[in-house]
Amino acid sequence: MTLFQLVLLISAGTIFYLFFKQLFGGNYPRRGVDYEAKISETQIGGLMEPDKTFSHPRQTSSRIDELLKIADEAATESDWLEVKKAMQSAQILDGDNPEVLRRLGVALLQMHDYGEAKKVYENILEINPDDDLAENSLANALHKLGEDEAAIVHHERAIALDKTYAPHYFNYANTLYDLDRKAEALKLYKKALVCDPDLEDASTMIKELEYGDQ
Repeated sequence: MTLFQLVLLISAGTIFYLFFKQLFGGNYPRRGVDYEAKISETQIGGLMEPDKTFSHPRQTSSRIDELLKIADEAATESDWLEVKKAMQSAQILDGDNPEVLRRLGVALLQMHDYGEAKKVYENILEINPDDDLAENSLANALHKLGEDEAAIVHHERAIALDKTYAPHYFNYANTLYDLDRKAEALKLYKKALVCDPDLEDASTMIKELEYGDQ
């Protein structure tokens, strides 16, 4: 054996020794064990697990309750623009919430935006066809828009749903009064007063219709 062959043999033996030592020595990286995130905020996950890595907290009703409170406080000050703004914000969270829609409708009526009020009350009735308050308010909006035949239908529907609520009779009477159907209006003012003997506006209208020409 020549010196050159001896050197090659020693080199090959050294390489094989180091290879098998690494292989059986357990020092190679092990999947899922030796990995450490380089940044503490690093998230483990991916697009196949969106509920884990891209989830958002569910919207609770607390924000809507807060907006309803803001609207109610603004209504006591007759700040109908603030009521409208608060309820439009609430609509973003829950567009079909009847309490939100009801307050928005009131604000729109008070601001004489009868076209938008009509849409709001129609929306409420799509959600709950037996909402007598929405029927009554829709009738008022329709009357203001000059859609009196439709207004009368909804006035009568409101009364059919709740025959004991004085404002339904009173508002219907007002519509008939404006249409110069005063004999019919008088009957409804009297019915309103029967339902609520403390309804002074009804008493005033009865006196005007019964004794106004004397």
